[in-house]
Amino acid sequence: MPQARTVPLDKLAAGAAFLIGLAAILLALASEHIGGLVPCELCLEQRLAYYWGLPVLALVLLLWNRLPLAVWYIAIAVVAAIFVWGAYLGIYHAGVEWGFWPGPTTCTGVGEAVGFDALSDLNAARIVPCDAVQFRFLGLSLAGYNALVSVAVVALLALAAAVQWRKTSSPR
Repeated sequence: MPQARTVPLDKLAAGAAFLIGLAAILLALASEHIGGLVPCELCLEQRLAYYWGLPVLALVLLLWNRLPLAVWYIAIAVVAAIFVWGAYLGIYHAGVEWGFWPGPTTCTGVGEAVGFDALSDLNAARIVPCDAVQFRFLGLSLAGYNALVSVAVVALLALAAAVQWRKTSSPR
């Protein structure tokens, strides 16, 4: 009877981080393109962590056994740092939504009204302020969930690095 191959915990954790991140960005895109939610400036900025971090993580997963260990650690650290930045943006945006601190002047507060007809075509464009919550679930906005997902990705990558470190530093 053939032995069942087990996936090492470090690869499993990194793979879970990728899948959680991928699910989050796909849900954000679906909420926009299918659900009709219009992202604000901060929402769009939060997506950058996924657009930059997930491709790097995908390469790490694809080249798992071919990467030199130092390159592997650097890549994991880069992706983790990108998602730490994403967590910061999510926390910052959620704080703006709750009114804990002011948001960027470009997308919060009351702006000056435009009063001439040359921009009448812009009426069709919907501008969403960063301090307005379009959707909450269990008390959290999408920015709050983004912060939680980003923290989970960072924690899983830290677990992957710790397991890899333990495997490579222990005597065989």
